[in-house]
Amino acid sequence: MMFAALETLGRLTHFALRSLAALPHALVRPRELAAQLSDVLMGALPLALTAGTAIGVVVWLHLRGTLTAVAGPGAVVYLPQALALAVVLEFAPLAAGLIVAGRTGASLGAGLGAMVLTEQIDALEAQGLSPMRELTAPRVLACMLALPLLTIFIAVTALVAGWLAETLGGTLTGRQFFNECLRVLTLRDAIPATLKTVVFGWLIGASGCYFGMNARGGAEGVGRAATAGVVAALFLVLVSDVLLVKVIQVVVVAF
Repeated sequence: MMFAALETLGRLTHFALRSLAALPHALVRPRELAAQLSDVLMGALPLALTAGTAIGVVVWLHLRGTLTAVAGPGAVVYLPQALALAVVLEFAPLAAGLIVAGRTGASLGAGLGAMVLTEQIDALEAQGLSPMRELTAPRVLACMLALPLLTIFIAVTALVAGWLAETLGGTLTGRQFFNECLRVLTLRDAIPATLKTVVFGWLIGASGCYFGMNARGGAEGVGRAATAGVVAALFLVLVSDVLLVKVIQVVVVAF
């Protein structure tokens, strides 16, 4: 069992590196890239809107209660700063990664698995075309481009939701709320946190495509490929997030 898992991880790593090398070929097919990017974004937007709103309101509720209990009512002036940092540095990037991993990971696995089942992959290879360049590269690049955009969307949605919650149920004015948010947020912090989702997109796209391209066993195999793509994508997003947080901290301190 352990040996099989390590073998799969090794094959997936090799596939992901090959997909990275094939990315320039995706630019040769702008229509396919645009179609894949639109599919990722449009499919994830409803969940991103819901997640951003929920994050903003829930974090606001927790922070307001905690700050008031620990440091008194006057401490709520720091609520916007804590909310902004939590959302921009961690909650928005991770939420975007998990949403795309769940939705697009399954879509890629099922879509490419169906193409394997109907022998469309074999037909491409018979024409001398590379499935890695023609199919995998546009999908992986679309995920890499979509994740930062979704992260920004979720972050903005969460901050607006937090502002509305504070305006309706708190004591700070809207001007105070956003002034405190801007006081603590800097591009030095926000840009690396957002760009780490490019890595999430690469891992999600590569894992979904890998399991889809290796689907076997008919329609049931396509279902297994979709499930495996989601599980692998979620696992890789969570593990890479832990590693990238430390890398970003080291880089930010160094510069």
